Amino acid sequence: MIWFAGDDKEKMSLIKLASMIEVAAKKGARELNFKGKLMAQIEWIPDSIGKLTGLVTLDISENRLVALPPTIGKLSSLTKLDLHANRIAQLPDSVGDLRSLICLDLRGNQLTSLPSSIGRLANLEELDVGANHIVSLPDSVGSLTRLKKLLVETNDLDELPYTIGHCVSLVELQAGYNHLKALPEAVGKLESLEILSVRYNNIRSLPTTMASLTKLKEVDASFNELESIPENFCFVTSLVKLNVGNNFADMQSLPRSIGNLEMLEELDISNNQIRVLPDSFGMLQHLRVLRAEENPLQVPPRERALKGAQAAVQYMAEYAAKKTTKPQPAKAKKNWAQFCFFSRPNKRKHDRIDTDMID
Repeated sequence: MIWFAGDDKEKMSLIKLASMIEVAAKKGARELNFKGKLMAQIEWIPDSIGKLTGLVTLDISENRLVALPPTIGKLSSLTKLDLHANRIAQLPDSVGDLRSLICLDLRGNQLTSLPSSIGRLANLEELDVGANHIVSLPDSVGSLTRLKKLLVETNDLDELPYTIGHCVSLVELQAGYNHLKALPEAVGKLESLEILSVRYNNIRSLPTTMASLTKLKEVDASFNELESIPENFCFVTSLVKLNVGNNFADMQSLPRSIGNLEMLEELDISNNQIRVLPDSFGMLQHLRVLRAEENPLQVPPRERALKGAQAAVQYMAEYAAKKTTKPQPAKAKKNWAQFCFFSRPNKRKHDRIDTDMID
């Protein structure tokens, strides 16, 4: 049974909300939608919400809630909980009792941390805590082995926990707009990862372990402090999109073997200090988008690079071919003076030999 509360324009008082929860409990409601429907004065949900043990979906987003009752943990059948765009500053530990939960949306609240009990959400596949004030993630995040999507962008994170490497089902990791200085080496254990975004951070280097991410398709590391990309990053031959633009004065070159990224379709290296593209760039036959503006490019010439991806690829292919076929300059003939100089006996050598012979 699907049960919705009120019409689109109606705003509910706390009394009416409590009444509707009681009615929903009696009817065995499986879905409740209170999205944007609570009066501005309502800052919490009645404890009676715990009676909805058959509830599968609960949407209380876009209200002004500041807290959840501990009884929320009694919703044992709940698979989706949407609380985005509220004012929640802290989650009760009982959230970890929502063992059936698959999707948890907490985007746009006032959270500064997550309870360690969140690691008990064994069936969780999507966790969105973006646009909060979270300073660190609990190590228990590593227990979320079924997690496929983790969105933590626009927070105050200085680092990601090493335990994130245990999230072996993770397909998408969005961690942009934080204060990350590095990624943990354990990122290389995310064997299912396809999308990684760490834009707008303070990252200076990417871990070499990323070479193990054989399913990775998209990487956005723009607006960081990257000085270079690891050479073995080019083992990630599944990559389709790579954005390392706007690392400004820090990035001066690309990996020599970038041509190994044979599936690459989009490359953004704009606003860096790159002067020369690697010879292997000419092997990127699938590249269709190249953003290389605001670089002091010399090879290929800047105007050639601005003509498009394949124009740059073709130039580099021809450039590399010329280098390999360029004839070696013939040795210059020695003039008579040089011949005499190099032919002149070494007096010291002969002196030594003569001495040896005398001995």
